[in-house]
Amino acid sequence: MTLPDQPPTFRPPTPAERPWWWRLEDASGAEVAVGETHAGARFPTQGDAESWVGEVWRELADEGVAAVTLFELERRVYGPMSLSV
Repeated sequence: MTLPDQPPTFRPPTPAERPWWWRLEDASGAEVAVGETHAGARFPTQGDAESWVGEVWRELADEGVAAVTLFELERRVYGPMSLSV
C-alpha cells in the first residue's frame, strides 16, 4: 500500500514566500557557517527577520558571527550590523 502525496501545506516554503534572510559574517566579512538551529533561517517579513536576530544575536555571536546583513531575496537591505556589545 502506498501513501498519498503530502498536501501542499507540508511542503517547505519557497524563497518568494520567505524572502527575508540574514547573511551571517565573521569579522573579515566572510560568511559564517553556523549550526543547524540557525542556519538557513528565512522569514516572511522584515519585522520577523529583525525580531529573530534580536532574539538570537548572542547565540550567533557565540558561533563566531561578528555581523549580520539583511537581504530581501538577493537585494541587500542594510548591513553589515555588528553583533558586538
